[in-house]
Amino acid sequence: MLALKGFLCGVISSATFGLIPLFALPLMEKGMIFPAVLFYRFAIASLMLAGVLLWTRQTLRVTRRELLSLAGLSLFYDGSAIFLFWSYRYLSSGVATTINFLYPVFVMLMMVFWFKEKTSLWTFVALVLAFCGVAILSLHGEGIGGAPSLLGVGIDLTSALSYAFYIVCVNHCCVKNMGLLKLNFYIFLFAALGMLGLTLATGQFQRVPNWQSDVNLTLLALVCTVMSNMTLVYAVQRLGSTLTSVLGAMESVTAVSVGVWVFGEKFTSSVAAGVAVIILSVLVVILAPYLTPFFRRFKYYYITEVLGRHKGLKAPR
Repeated sequence: MLALKGFLCGVISSATFGLIPLFALPLMEKGMIFPAVLFYRFAIASLMLAGVLLWTRQTLRVTRRELLSLAGLSLFYDGSAIFLFWSYRYLSSGVATTINFLYPVFVMLMMVFWFKEKTSLWTFVALVLAFCGVAILSLHGEGIGGAPSLLGVGIDLTSALSYAFYIVCVNHCCVKNMGLLKLNFYIFLFAALGMLGLTLATGQFQRVPNWQSDVNLTLLALVCTVMSNMTLVYAVQRLGSTLTSVLGAMESVTAVSVGVWVFGEKFTSSVAAGVAVIILSVLVVILAPYLTPFFRRFKYYYITEVLGRHKGLKAPR
């Protein structure tokens, strides 16, 4: 049951992350730049969780070691967002999305080499399928002139690496057993302070232009930050870092759905193929415990029955 809840939370986390364009694009159209959007997103999210913590009378007390770990996690979280948006200056959104989805590869490599985690064949298959699906969705129908900028690729890889560090470290540091509400509150608080410092240092601080933007920022914080990150941490605690990162492929499916239903983008055969491959990768992750016994039984049946009969027919009398 805990594993099922973990799979469900992993899918919900990636799906709600995929809703970011639904609330962020209208803010960009109003002239808000991404550091200001990120500051309001994290600040509102931390205020929401602070209210819940106070309402439920949970303590906010943390040790100095935990505080340092939380600050480090927030740096990785901030870094992944900043470097991704920065890469859009040098890469098309499709190429940037595809490169950024290399983070499950980094997660798997970290878990294998640092923590000696054994990765099953099905996890590797699901990872390959997920990457192929994201590549199809990101590159469909998009003309790309010339080779991608090496600087842009490096910046995008830094974003993917930063997010991989966040996923791995959140389950392997001293705060791994901390309550979800308190853990996410401090990560969002430190992330908001970091973005506030960046906007003030660069002179890019902006006020919210209108009440519609207030609504979009609130939903961005509630759905794409609080809900997505709490389900992410729960999934990592129940499934581990590698499987949770593979389930992150559902983010692309949600983003494409939003583009088709809300922004009027075309649903082509390439989009359908990409969505199908990603859903297949998620099914492989969920059904992996049942696939290995099935193929073992199939192998045994094939060797003992099919080959046995075949050899029996060919054997001399």
